[in-house]
Amino acid sequence: MESQKKFERSFSCEFFPPKTDQGMEKLVATSNTLKDAINPEYFSVTFGAGGSTRDRTFDAVTQINQSSGVSVAPHLSCIGSTKQQLADILDNYKSQGIKHIVALRGDIPSGMVSPGDFNYANELVSFIRQEHGDHFHLEVAAYPEFHPQAETAEQDLKNFKRKVEAGANTAITQYFYNIDAYVRFVESCEKMGIDIPIMPGIMPITNYSSLARFSSACGAEIPQWLRKRLLGLGDDIDAIKDLGADVVTDMCQRLLDAGAPGLHFYTLNQSEATLRIWNNLSL
Repeated sequence: MESQKKFERSFSCEFFPPKTDQGMEKLVATSNTLKDAINPEYFSVTFGAGGSTRDRTFDAVTQINQSSGVSVAPHLSCIGSTKQQLADILDNYKSQGIKHIVALRGDIPSGMVSPGDFNYANELVSFIRQEHGDHFHLEVAAYPEFHPQAETAEQDLKNFKRKVEAGANTAITQYFYNIDAYVRFVESCEKMGIDIPIMPGIMPITNYSSLARFSSACGAEIPQWLRKRLLGLGDDIDAIKDLGADVVTDMCQRLLDAGAPGLHFYTLNQSEATLRIWNNLSL
């Protein structure tokens, strides 16, 4: 963990683009609430598989930036897109003054015939560097419990290193509830000569069934002890939120104590759970 201790602490939050005008209004309000409490370095906004939320992502980025004044980092996934489409998106963001991009491979949508001009995130990172030099600060994804499609842990680490060597500045991890997985991942990266901030992704716990579904899809492990405790609470939403806040707060504090360079909150467009954790940490 020594590589991470030298980086200045940074906190950030992630949103997804709403489908309705009402949802956008709520998101803008949420972003302002989190801005006032956390003063994040940036807000990130996700990009649907194959660019399916492209226009809504543009709208969310613009409105959040104008309303909050906080830097916004749009996600950009390469699967299902051509070089020209990606070049147009990057030019659009550059014209808006956007200087921060989360560069991802993205999921392959059901029924897609062609993955587009790029197959991997390191190719997207290289393309952005070739087109725009150092204009954009580039975030990439990291997987402490390893990508569900990776055949081995070693293969996944090599894939991550390729993204860093292509020009990534920093990384955000998939969420996890096992601190050892993050620590061992960072230490494995150190042994490979990787020296960038690796920000832990933090998912608040407010609903067990949703969390179990998300985790199954993305390969994030819910430890057995936590799974059983959450299941034991049944439909008691308040009790689940209380347990979730305690567990995630403790995890965040231990991560920061171990030397993590900050925290990236997956807010699911809500402020309450993230603010509860933040206030518990007394940061």
